[in-house]
Amino acid sequence: MNAMFRSLENRNYRLWAGGALVSNIGTWMQWVAQDWLVLTVLTDHSGTAVGITTGLQFLPMLLFGPYAGVLADRFRKRTILLWTQTAMGLCALAVGLLVVTGSIQLWQAYAAAMCLGLAAAVDGPARQAFVSELVGPEHVANAVSLNSASLNTARLTGPAIAGVVIAWIGTGPIFLLNAASFAAVLVSLLRIRTSELAPATPATQDKHPVVEGLGYVRRRPDLARMFVMVGMLGAFGMSFPITNALMATAEFHMGPGEFGFLGSIMAVGTLVGALLAARRSGPRLRYLIGGALGLGLFTLIASIAPSFWLYGALLIPVGLASITFLNSCNTSIQLSVDPQFRGRVLALYLAVLQGGTALGAPLTGWVGTQFGARWAVATGGTIVTLTASYFVIAIKRSSPLTFRAHSAQRSRGKSTARTS
Repeated sequence: MNAMFRSLENRNYRLWAGGALVSNIGTWMQWVAQDWLVLTVLTDHSGTAVGITTGLQFLPMLLFGPYAGVLADRFRKRTILLWTQTAMGLCALAVGLLVVTGSIQLWQAYAAAMCLGLAAAVDGPARQAFVSELVGPEHVANAVSLNSASLNTARLTGPAIAGVVIAWIGTGPIFLLNAASFAAVLVSLLRIRTSELAPATPATQDKHPVVEGLGYVRRRPDLARMFVMVGMLGAFGMSFPITNALMATAEFHMGPGEFGFLGSIMAVGTLVGALLAARRSGPRLRYLIGGALGLGLFTLIASIAPSFWLYGALLIPVGLASITFLNSCNTSIQLSVDPQFRGRVLALYLAVLQGGTALGAPLTGWVGTQFGARWAVATGGTIVTLTASYFVIAIKRSSPLTFRAHSAQRSRGKSTARTS
């Protein structure tokens, strides 16, 4: 099989990837529907309300993510995923019923976003770490990249479908379709052959497992530096559901179809970036830094785009840069972190990324409401560019060990231990 898709030779991974693709399409459809519902039905184009909704959805990862990582390190990840995927499906079903019956209120949309975020907070670390159990360490980089490709294939199709459905019959049916889509990933989890998994040794019943995970990151300056950058980019560079909604409606006066198009066109870039990453054997520091710089610079350019279609076209390199950065971070963690800490470190990574989004989304929405959509986009682009530039200077001065070199040292150490 082509090296780009070599992880698909694994039956368990094929099952997981197929179920996840269907579920991801439904999830992206719901995110578009949720933003459109809050922006145009429950409020009068309030970017602040959309920002609050997004913030509430990501806040649980900031608050409870590290403890979810402990669960991922101590218990079977497949079992955790069965429970969390069921919970998210039921949440989507409840919101869908409220919308189609015409009884949905803004506070209920906020509550639903929080409930979905709670389930996702537990789901995220287990789902990320489960990849290593499905394919083993030799294919982790490829599997992580293919997961990104799957997610962005869904991001390409989901918003476009959502835009058409919203214009045709409204937002309610989309929530119901997303609820049904969770059946695909549940079936795939049930059909996985557990005997072929490669589970990591469960973490010991440490008295302070979260503190132990934080201590591990503190002892790894490469991880600590990356987490700071992830937090800044999560807060100010990953708010495109909000800024796209504001640009489409307030700046360019477009409808739901065009709003869905922006999500899809950005996914073109993220899909290309994920497929390019699948060809690489491992992470590179230059891709991490280059992705961050590209995200900031192209976001800044997009903020001054004179037309809707040019703004949409600029989202392609924005998407490519963002997925290059995020994929480099994820792969670095999967390959360089000791297996017994993988769940907790991934949880901290997701907590920083999504927690940053939770804190930054309301601010982005407020800037867009008070000063205009373009200012919201430009502010995010400026902060991301300055953050990436600072870390380029800091890394150049400190000459740190790259993630890839760190992984190679760990591998050589393990090989030496096996032969001694």
